[in-house]
Amino acid sequence: MNKTLKLAVAAALVAGASSANAGITIPAGDWTLDIGGVVNAYYTNTSYSGDDTGTTAALGLGTGANTSQSNITTGLLPNYLSVSGKTRQNDLDVAFTISINPGASTTGAGIQTSTNQENRQAFLTFGDASWGSIKVGKDLGIYASDAILNDMTLLGVGAGAGSLAGNTTTLGRIGAGFMYADWKSQIAYSSPNFNGFNFTAGLTQGWNAQDGTADGSQASTGRSGASTAYEGKASYSWTGDVAGKVWASAIQQKVTGLTVGGSTDATAFDVGTTVTVSSLALTGYYGSGDGIGQTMQLRDGFDALGKSRDSDQWYLQAAYTVPGAGTKLGVSYGESTLDGNSNDNFNDITDSMTTVGVYHPLTKHLNLVAEYSESERDLDNVAASSDLKAKAKTISLGAILFF
Repeated sequence: MNKTLKLAVAAALVAGASSANAGITIPAGDWTLDIGGVVNAYYTNTSYSGDDTGTTAALGLGTGANTSQSNITTGLLPNYLSVSGKTRQNDLDVAFTISINPGASTTGAGIQTSTNQENRQAFLTFGDASWGSIKVGKDLGIYASDAILNDMTLLGVGAGAGSLAGNTTTLGRIGAGFMYADWKSQIAYSSPNFNGFNFTAGLTQGWNAQDGTADGSQASTGRSGASTAYEGKASYSWTGDVAGKVWASAIQQKVTGLTVGGSTDATAFDVGTTVTVSSLALTGYYGSGDGIGQTMQLRDGFDALGKSRDSDQWYLQAAYTVPGAGTKLGVSYGESTLDGNSNDNFNDITDSMTTVGVYHPLTKHLNLVAEYSESERDLDNVAASSDLKAKAKTISLGAILFF
């Protein structure tokens, strides 16, 4: 199975669903090709509420209070078609992966394909089990990657089913418990497995920062990503009656074009663990940043004057596998908070989400999914001396297939 699906399967075991044990393998001369993918779609219904009729729209959570919206869309995982190849040449393991990610949701007549189709992966690797491997190209980012791969909503919908209708994916728990690792151009080194311990360190493409805030109080203004970003992570896994994994990661990038100080660093770190005891898997996660933003990296991390904002994220999750049936029952809660500065119109913005999910393996490859997610945005408004709150409640029913 190609690397993409290995990651998805690893997450599936945590999230509560089974999936394929191999892709479609084709011998081709010196190469072995692997074709794999994901197909999923969900019926979703989202209802919105808020302190006043304009709150949910103003806070960016939805279309308006006391409204509802139904869609048929992909979940947090996009549809995937991935082609990988591997060979052994000159004492090196050489491989490549290229993927396309078509959306399954449109919202306008005559629109047959989503304008938001993605191409998430195009990378090569070379190395050896004795000293590790080097990756060159576009793939999942390093910082916060384990946070999303251990999120139970990875095989479901989570947040964003209404506001992102017609998009390639929903949000899952992104922005309500962890920051999006995203898909980045990179050059990275991964170590061999040292009895359960391994690490990855790499250079990733520097991104332009976007200031302004989700409360609409300040316009978004671009800042320049002056340098390459530096990312790294380390993890330790163990087996036994009590099995698990602990991990930590970090990111740093210099940002220029700032009114205050001329340039500064956007930084973040996180720590997390998943522990499995018999049929119960427990996950805990925490991340903290300065200038990094709250949901997407380097978005809303700086105010209009170029001063960095602090942020933090955390989530807790429990998933139980019903013995014999393979059905997994999961519940999780998380929060992401962006702190305002003295010149902001808010003290802080907190996004939280509670999710309850059922993930049933109908076959080895096909899983039925039912989820309920309740998202809330809480803005501590300076001018009003009170909080503004908006909620979105989403029910989703659907299926996801791995091949």
